[in-house]
Amino acid sequence: MNSYDLSTLISRAERVLAQLEAWLPPAPPEIDWSAQAYRWRKRGARGWLDAVRNVSSINLEDLQHVERQKDIIDRNTRHFLEKRPANNVLMTGARGTGKSSLVKAMLAAYGAKGLRLIEVDKSDMGDLGDIVDLVSQRPERFIVFCDDLSFEEGEPGYKALKSVLDGSISASGDNVLIYATSNRRHLMPEYMSENLTAKHQTDGEIHPGETVEEKISLSERFGLWLSFYPFKQDDYLDIVNYWLGVHGCSPESIATSRTEALQWALERGSRSGRVARQFARDWAARQFSA
Repeated sequence: MNSYDLSTLISRAERVLAQLEAWLPPAPPEIDWSAQAYRWRKRGARGWLDAVRNVSSINLEDLQHVERQKDIIDRNTRHFLEKRPANNVLMTGARGTGKSSLVKAMLAAYGAKGLRLIEVDKSDMGDLGDIVDLVSQRPERFIVFCDDLSFEEGEPGYKALKSVLDGSISASGDNVLIYATSNRRHLMPEYMSENLTAKHQTDGEIHPGETVEEKISLSERFGLWLSFYPFKQDDYLDIVNYWLGVHGCSPESIATSRTEALQWALERGSRSGRVARQFARDWAARQFSA
C-alpha cells in the first residue's frame, strides 16, 4: 500500500468516526463532590450525579405539629452521620404534611457535617446499584431520596430497590441510606382480587397470598415507617400563624387572617402545612402591598 492509499484510508476512517461521534451522546460531566445535593441525571444509557447549586432550604423549626416524626428521623440521621447503625426510612400519609420537607431539613441541619442528598426519580430507581457503587468510596454520608415513590406491576425499579434495601449479594455500603416518601403504605397498587388468594388455616390463622406477600416484602425492608396525618383545624392555623410571622406580618394582621385562612383550606380540600404556607405567602404579599 502506497502513501496515497494510506492517507485516503485514514481520511475515510476519520470521517466515519466523526459521524459516529455525532450519534453518540456526550460523555457525562465530572462530578462536583464539593456540592451538598445532587440529582441523578440520565442521557441515554449513561447516568451521572448533577450538583444542585440552589438547594431548597427548610429548617426543622419550620415544620410544625410533626414533632414525633421529626425526633425519629433526626435521631436516625445523627446515628447515620456518627457511623452507628441506622435504618432506611419510608414516610407515608397525607399530602403536604412535611414528608419531603423533613428530608430537606436534614440536609440543612447536617450538610456541614458531611451529609449529602441524592434525589432520584422513581423512573430511575433501576440505577440504584450504579449510584451506590459510584459513592461507595466517598467519605461523605449519602441519603438517596425518592419523593412520591410508588410502583406499578412489573416496573424494573421495584427489584432494584428491593435488592439495595436488603437481600442483594452485595452490600449497599455503610455510607448510603434510602429515604422515600409515598402515598401508598406498600408502594404498589393493591387489588381486591389479591385478597381471594389468602389461605385460611384450620387453627384460624390467615396467610396472605403470594402477590400480597411480595408487595409487603418491599415496604418491610425499610427499617423505619413514619406516618403523617391531616392536621386538625387549630394545628393548621398554628402553622399559618408561624409562616405569617416568618414573613413579617404584625400580630394584628395575623389575628385578622383566620377566616381567610380557613376559607383557603376549604377551597383546596386540605388543611396541610403546604396549604398553610401557600396562604401565608399570599396574605403577607397583600398586606405589604396595601
